[in-house]
Amino acid sequence: DKLQALNDEFATNIRRKKELEDELFLCSQKLDRAEKLIEGLGGEKERWSRAAHALGEKYDNIMGDVLMAAAVVAYLGPFTADFRQSCLEEWVRRCEQVGVACSNPFHLSSTLGDAVKTRAWHLAGLPVDVFSVDNAIIVTHARRWPLMIDPQGQANKWIRNLEKDNGLSVIKLTDPNYLRILENALQFGRPILLENIGEELDPILETVLIRQTFKSA
Repeated sequence: DKLQALNDEFATNIRRKKELEDELFLCSQKLDRAEKLIEGLGGEKERWSRAAHALGEKYDNIMGDVLMAAAVVAYLGPFTADFRQSCLEEWVRRCEQVGVACSNPFHLSSTLGDAVKTRAWHLAGLPVDVFSVDNAIIVTHARRWPLMIDPQGQANKWIRNLEKDNGLSVIKLTDPNYLRILENALQFGRPILLENIGEELDPILETVLIRQTFKSA
């Protein structure tokens, strides 16, 4: 009986020894992987520090950047790229003078831009230059209907491709039924592209242009 008890205890200790060896092996593997992970991430420390610093600056400048973006959308749409840039430089100087922190240099796409939307715009035919991207941001954020002077037809192509899946209607003032098409588009919330307008518009469009519309339940 004593021998059997010793044999049972010996077998139990052997199993316990095997469990401890397995646990030691797993811990060694985890420690080795952790060391490799720490070594691999060590090079990322500097990049993370730079990213955190840049993010902190972005939040510090958020008030001035939003102010600048609102001013661009409200006032600079009709002007050339060079004139816009001169205005932005002057506005940045004014902000610094009155103590409003903003990015210097300021870029509209950094404040109101969205990389995914911008890529979709390019796929729809929008030119890739900064001026065109800024124009697209102004068009999509302004509260007023956009008037696009488009001698090369780039904006026309972009709008057609962008709104094709949304039931875009393309009309001209010379079309005999353009008012009916416009009325249906307003009623059902579909986009409208009015082409080839001159210096004067049909007075009947005034209520639409100044957004004198209403929603009914």
